[in-house]
Amino acid sequence: MPLKLYSNLKDTFWSSQWLPHNIHGKIDHIAPDVVHLHWICGGFVPVQEIAKIKQPTVWTLHDMWAFTGGCHYSGNCDKYKYECGSCPVLGSVKDGDLSNWVWKRKKEYWADLDFTVVTPSRWLADCAHSSSLFEDKKIEVIPNGLDLEKYKPVSKDEARMALNLPLDKNLVLFGAMNSTGDKRKGFQYLRSAINMLSENLDFEAIVFGNAGVGDQLEIPVNYMGRLPDNMLNSIYSSADVFVAPSLQDNLPNTVMESLACGTPSVAFNIGGMSDMIVHKQNGYLAKPFNVEDLAQGIKWVVEQAQRKKHLSASSRKYVETNYEIKAIAKKYSDLYSIL
Repeated sequence: MPLKLYSNLKDTFWSSQWLPHNIHGKIDHIAPDVVHLHWICGGFVPVQEIAKIKQPTVWTLHDMWAFTGGCHYSGNCDKYKYECGSCPVLGSVKDGDLSNWVWKRKKEYWADLDFTVVTPSRWLADCAHSSSLFEDKKIEVIPNGLDLEKYKPVSKDEARMALNLPLDKNLVLFGAMNSTGDKRKGFQYLRSAINMLSENLDFEAIVFGNAGVGDQLEIPVNYMGRLPDNMLNSIYSSADVFVAPSLQDNLPNTVMESLACGTPSVAFNIGGMSDMIVHKQNGYLAKPFNVEDLAQGIKWVVEQAQRKKHLSASSRKYVETNYEIKAIAKKYSDLYSIL
């Protein structure tokens, strides 16, 4: 409702979390030893309710919202380091706008709270440390975990046949929630990069998470739409390379899932991408927003058969070493034990 006051609001997610309710009463009734928050927006937990939680609290951040005036990703804006206002996402030029009101509420209710912040990526930890709201909070880096029995390599040919995909092409995979509609996910950069790739490499694209057909590429595109989880393993395994050209991202599950299925990833060197992609070991980190380098990364991954085989094995091994779900659960249980 408050967002209706802003006619120049950008087409992105923004949360004010103001509508009151008493979820803390439900928590008190359960009487847990620890409260662990994850993503709490969409009206789920109002700002003021967090201050009423009496139990030791861990909060795993999945974007930047907790320390901004309402945006989930700040783009080029760094006002969260100071005091939000004149919010570019709202299209506002007023210092005392909705973002400033939300920021002040967080400051008022959370300033003296002793909760532990967890970020899945080093980049998000750095952002939180640099923010005016969380600069004094305890911040731990614990990545998301992955079920490696669910996400694992399967025969590329079998996966392609099951999905009716060509056996003799280099397949470039791109996908995310609202993959072609959310500009932060960078489909526009993928489109430009693909247009630079040599016809001799014989590419086709696979796109999932799209609501519609989206913009056409200059190579054949297999639009898969929104997929059930049980199809993702085959989708990732069918591809030669997964491309994640995001403008800003925390620790996207798509990259981790792709690597777990033995498919190397190419991304801009932004956000948490460097936590998962080791340059030229399990993928390629392109210079931020340099389309030529993104295209070069895609080409580099697929152009040599022996290299593809090495990158595939390294991709799986890296996830096994760093993101196996039981090992990540142990990190959380160790954290709970000292609260």
